[in-house]
Amino acid sequence: MKKPDSASLPECGPGALASAFQRLIPAFLAVLLLSSAATSVAGDDGRGEARERVEPDGFLYGIGMAVDGEIYRDYDQRVTFIPVIGYRGDRLTVFGPFVRYALSRSGALEISILAEPRFDGFDESDSDVFEGMDDRELSMDLGVGLEYAKDNWKFELAGLRDILGRSDGSELRVGLSRVFRNGPLFIEPGIEVSYLDRRHVDYYFGVGADEVNAFRPRYEGDDAVNTSLGVSFATSLLFDGLTRFGFEYSWYDRNIVDSPLTDEDASVGFFLAYSRFF
Repeated sequence: MKKPDSASLPECGPGALASAFQRLIPAFLAVLLLSSAATSVAGDDGRGEARERVEPDGFLYGIGMAVDGEIYRDYDQRVTFIPVIGYRGDRLTVFGPFVRYALSRSGALEISILAEPRFDGFDESDSDVFEGMDDRELSMDLGVGLEYAKDNWKFELAGLRDILGRSDGSELRVGLSRVFRNGPLFIEPGIEVSYLDRRHVDYYFGVGADEVNAFRPRYEGDDAVNTSLGVSFATSLLFDGLTRFGFEYSWYDRNIVDSPLTDEDASVGFFLAYSRFF
């Protein structure tokens, strides 16, 4: 499972927002220290040979599939198929519905506009726990990202907001990853910490006053901080293209876990994608 505010701060108020950021500080510091240590030890040779191989430039096409373990009650997993029609250039990167455009670049540092689909949500028919509830719909997020990519390391900071008015929520996330090469196999472990504001959590995990029943009490979501660890594998050995496969394990904040709609505090997801150049 992914929004900062533009015109106004989330309704959780400045106290709650400050508290959320205090909880994020240790993770931010850890990521920054690891990134700083990695880039100071490595030489000054750009993004790195391994990262250039798994993120090549050009037009591409293919297909992707993601299977995300859900923490909603009686809703085991979500399967999403994504057609991959994309392009990676000097400033513009398009990978299916994910778009990134670099506004500014200075050495290894890049500031970009991001557009990303959000596949969260549910239909009433997905589980008995949702019976009598309004559907929570998928949406599109827009925001700004900062990326520092050097010597096969990548540090990312992104602020996103729902622009379709589904949740009107926001997300702030920070991540660190590194690509390692072992012959034709490229391995990229990474960590990501995500802050979700109250609006987002309440939309996807809250229970409104008109949705209460004997088994589903009223619940109002609050801001949450989630953590994910993942690893992806890539190789160009199959079918003259680039095949990617990866896992991600995510831990969820108490403000999400305490929802009457959930029965797990962690989930596992994986993805598989194949692409090749025109």
